[in-house]
Amino acid sequence: MTGTLTVIGLGPGDPRYLTPAATAALAAATDLVGYHAYLARLAPAAHQTVHGSDNRVELDRARLALEMAADGRTVAVVSGGDPGVFAMAAAIFEAVETGPADWRALDIRVEPGITAMLAAAARAGAPLGGDFCAMSLSDNLKPWEVVTRRLEAVLAADFAIALYNPISKARPWQLDAAFDIARNHRAPDSVVILARAVGRPDEQLRILTLAEVRGEMADMATVVMIGASTTRLIERGDKAPFVYTPRFVEVPA
Repeated sequence: MTGTLTVIGLGPGDPRYLTPAATAALAAATDLVGYHAYLARLAPAAHQTVHGSDNRVELDRARLALEMAADGRTVAVVSGGDPGVFAMAAAIFEAVETGPADWRALDIRVEPGITAMLAAAARAGAPLGGDFCAMSLSDNLKPWEVVTRRLEAVLAADFAIALYNPISKARPWQLDAAFDIARNHRAPDSVVILARAVGRPDEQLRILTLAEVRGEMADMATVVMIGASTTRLIERGDKAPFVYTPRFVEVPA
């Protein structure tokens, strides 16, 4: 097979955060495949065909991309952030595993990007400086009972946590439910970061406590971080505080 498929992470939105390797792969593509909102960030060349789709048809999108690559096209599948973090790379490989045997011979590559939690952490300081966990609060692809069981486990283990897909019109209550679970494991003054649209013109960063945060303060463009018990604030007067989680952990005597 002469076609290629590259899964590309566009980063959080600022073109400066797009890697040179991702930029080169985008320029080489004959076909650009992805969710409409991510494709809107690009300026396709005259020789490129754009294949946009809704955000709930990941496997269909993956199969289309693989079919075009099998036909000899140079295909770029785009994701926001990093394509391997709650994004299209997993869908591509799931489609390969369950699809025609010849798809396994395709030249498939993944170009990493800066995922939302890393962009948000950089804005706040170093809240992921120690051990941390990333979770999706969406129950579109897994039962809510699985989400809550995992959330309970990582809170009990005292990880700092980054929550993706925290809330939507179809899931307006789940983020508050997650905060209620967190309040059973964390002190009221625990740090919570709401980082919305980092790297885009409408970026917003809010540093709150677990006692005061509410689900309605976030949307699907927000990544939510709940600090570990060791996460600290460095106050800076009228400037936003620095947030960091030390790498060391004291062992109780």
